[in-house]
Amino acid sequence: MTLPTDKKRVLLLIFLTALAVAITGHAGPAAAQPLPGIDLNVQPTDEPAQVVNTVKILLLLTLLSLVPAFLLMMTSFTRIIVVLSLLRSAVGTQQTPPNQVLIGLALFLTIFIMAPVARQVNEQAVQPYLANQISQQQAWDSAYAPLRKFMLRQTREKDLALFVKLSGREKLRNEQDVPAGVLIPAFVISELKTAFQIGFMIYVPFLVIDMVVASTLMSMGMFMLPPVMISLPFKILLFVMVDGWYLVVKTLVESFQGG
Repeated sequence: MTLPTDKKRVLLLIFLTALAVAITGHAGPAAAQPLPGIDLNVQPTDEPAQVVNTVKILLLLTLLSLVPAFLLMMTSFTRIIVVLSLLRSAVGTQQTPPNQVLIGLALFLTIFIMAPVARQVNEQAVQPYLANQISQQQAWDSAYAPLRKFMLRQTREKDLALFVKLSGREKLRNEQDVPAGVLIPAFVISELKTAFQIGFMIYVPFLVIDMVVASTLMSMGMFMLPPVMISLPFKILLFVMVDGWYLVVKTLVESFQGG
């Protein structure tokens, strides 16, 4: 079937028009919108305040990236998460509770334990600084004082003396002379030692259950039966009967209050 000549000319004209619109990009208002331009320039300034504010923002962003390290090194988080991990290992439940649950519990216990310290930091440093009553350096010193008091209360003298000796400093006169670079690592190793001591006490009853079950299976000649399959229900039953989570959390919180 052949089209008339007039229709062929009309179709050819429509095709050429559509092709021209596609090439030139002027099909409609939407295609005619200009693209935004991005221009990043570093210009000199005669006002030192602008430079100081830029440096402050940079330092603030750097400090925010170090918040996880501060959380681990200067609070009760280290002791709590180590004890909870040792507890899960002692019970033998592999990945139960999962890591997210243990970290979440450790985080909220840390917030609960550190609440008095945070309150002092807010009253002595944050609020006066926001009210322009103290300078930035004074705010930093006031904020670090409650943390230093908390860490010194939990740090063993032996561990503190070790880092004072390793730093090459002379004997310190009082706690105000203890620098952060000496106090923080001493606090961390003291927390690790305390956490392992608590973890050992948690391990003992579960270890006894494993030994009893293994001895019983061996005396019955069941060498092919893994003792873990039998001891695990008994360990979970013991932990539930003594209300283990209550005792563990109570011990952790009281270990900081009595420190």
